[in-house]
Amino acid sequence: MELEKTEIIRLLSDKQNQDDLFMQANIVRRQYVGDEVHLRGLIEFSNICRNNCMYCGIRRDNSQLKRYRMSEEELIDTARKAAEMGFKTIVMQSGEDVWFSRDVMCRIVEAIKKFDVAVTLSVGEREYDDYKAWFDAGADRYLMRIETTDKDLYHRLDPGMSWQHRHDCLMALKEIGYELGSGIMVGLPQQSVESIAEDLLYLKEIEVDMSGIGPFIPHPQTPLKDEAGGTLDLARRTMAVMRLLMPDINIPATTAMESLHPMGRILALQSGANVVMPNVTEGEYRKLYELYPGKICVDDTPLHCKTCIGAKIMSIGRKIGAGYGGHAGRLPHMMK
Repeated sequence: MELEKTEIIRLLSDKQNQDDLFMQANIVRRQYVGDEVHLRGLIEFSNICRNNCMYCGIRRDNSQLKRYRMSEEELIDTARKAAEMGFKTIVMQSGEDVWFSRDVMCRIVEAIKKFDVAVTLSVGEREYDDYKAWFDAGADRYLMRIETTDKDLYHRLDPGMSWQHRHDCLMALKEIGYELGSGIMVGLPQQSVESIAEDLLYLKEIEVDMSGIGPFIPHPQTPLKDEAGGTLDLARRTMAVMRLLMPDINIPATTAMESLHPMGRILALQSGANVVMPNVTEGEYRKLYELYPGKICVDDTPLHCKTCIGAKIMSIGRKIGAGYGGHAGRLPHMMK
């Protein structure tokens, strides 16, 4: 759907009629991507990060956080168990931990591809040759949020980082052939509705295959601990407009939404989302990968998480996707 910036701003700002927006986004979602909800098994394999983002609980300067890093064997075994549970996509996410070098990640990707799954990486900004090597090893998708297109805001919140470099990384990933996932945070300090509208238009312009909305939740061990934070309603309105703008992309119902409301992911699925990423990380690691406070399911097992969200999905008349769940039916690139 073609929406001008002024119309996007109006929809993002209209609290009184937001239920109509959610309903329209749900209709468009059903029309373009159907009723299947694609489950991705999320492995949070390291909370070590070289960056110092002002909003993030695993930022470099958070000295109160106990750090961890899975071994290659641990990570591959976690992926194997997730595949045996029925997940057709494995998402490997970490802080920007450069111990996981080009060669190490190639070995991990090659091993996990043997489980007949699509592989998604979310490990931040790396060199072009790293991205290319991982793609050649079998990685299919890459997730990296742009966070905001307001460059001044970005540079205030992500000290030492470059918005342009992040954009260039996204373009490199697309050029190489990954299915490209990005997204934004909403409710950031000094973030305007006009800025969020520009974010959505940017994501449409670069033709993302998947895009997520994360409400900003202040972490007590960060410089932004006393800020107000984002709201579930604004996050849902943003996600619903995203569905209208980009009707056939994959949109996750993010875990952060459920940290704000007990039914946050289901409300998101009823507002345009069609993907859920249950956490398949095991043991203490689930608690230690704390990007924001109040993270759900930290004491659950991977199987319990999958069973629980599966029941919720079916309770609203949706069904669990059986395939790899690529954008517009794209198969994993090593399986064509």
